[in-house]
Amino acid sequence: MTEPIAIRDLTTLRVGGAPKAMVAPATEAELVAAAVEIWAQDENWMLLGGGSNTLASDEEFDGTVIRLVTRGIEVLAGAYAGAGADATAADAGDRVRLRVQAGEPWDDLVAYTVAQGWAGLEALSGIPGAAGAAPVQNIGAYGQEIAASLTAVDFLDYDSYEVRRLTADELQLGYRTSALKQGLRGIVLAIELDLHDTTAESAVLGSAMSQPVAYEQLAGSLGVQLGDRVDIQALRDTVLSLRRSKGMVLDATDPDTASAGSFFTNPIVTESFARTLPESAPRWAQESVIPDRVIPIEDYYGVGPVPGVEELRMVKLSAAWLIENAGIKRGFRLPGSRAAISSKHTLALTNTGGATAEEIAQLARFVQGRVASEFGVILQPEPVLIGVEL
Repeated sequence: MTEPIAIRDLTTLRVGGAPKAMVAPATEAELVAAAVEIWAQDENWMLLGGGSNTLASDEEFDGTVIRLVTRGIEVLAGAYAGAGADATAADAGDRVRLRVQAGEPWDDLVAYTVAQGWAGLEALSGIPGAAGAAPVQNIGAYGQEIAASLTAVDFLDYDSYEVRRLTADELQLGYRTSALKQGLRGIVLAIELDLHDTTAESAVLGSAMSQPVAYEQLAGSLGVQLGDRVDIQALRDTVLSLRRSKGMVLDATDPDTASAGSFFTNPIVTESFARTLPESAPRWAQESVIPDRVIPIEDYYGVGPVPGVEELRMVKLSAAWLIENAGIKRGFRLPGSRAAISSKHTLALTNTGGATAEEIAQLARFVQGRVASEFGVILQPEPVLIGVEL
């Protein structure tokens, strides 16, 4: 056990009370042993990595906080050629596979891979938090998601106390979600990544090249077309610049960064519902889904024909647009509250100094209510809520 530290001192939102107990195992083996001991005692526990995606109550947490502080990046033996079924032209070169400890700071990992000329994570630069949390949310930004590079995780299962290797397919990665977020209990001990090693081609081209640029704003800032490849360090620098302009890179001198980043996910709705919104509302096509249906028992047993089910075409909306057009502007705060909408980006809720967890939750509920009233869309929070309800 270590001396408990208030959660507010370990999270980017700067709220959260002290836990009853805290452990910070330095190695993977110690992490497994500590977790199993805590679970065997059947006491409350919570996992805390970089603290960038957590909104915790200011009340004392009646349990043990397990901090992820394990570090290490291992290059697995046997770089190999070729790629998966969705490989692009940029995947024609060699591959490199990494095993990364869960407590490794995410942006340190990205910086390291960029410096080595290993492409696949560069557009995810500047995202705070720990590597082990990345698959939980299937983090993504500027046209990249970890799903494109993740091959597997080593997972300590809460129910069996066993360490299992879960493939990316088993994790059911989706937009800001995964099986880890949807009820699979345990701890990600390490993640395994498959990246494009540009070493050979950089000797010819003169610099390490990124994956194809897949986000319009990023392409515009780089002065290139979608699908182009650019110097990988230049892409990282541009992403960091864009994120800083939105208050999304941690900076002790910038109060807008005392946040959990994007507080709400972009809603995914049916295309028919999206048509009820103003034409100016941004929307992006998503994969169609087959809706669940109830089949009468006589149809199920072949008494009558079972009509086919038409796929629903889905689109993703912009949560930022919905918030702004519901009348909530940058810098907005409720009277007397120390929680505010970021002055740079309406998706971020910030702690302007001394805000309580309830003040942040109150602002989040207000935003949800305004958007629901105006557009009929209920925004879903992205951070993990501990002892807080919206």
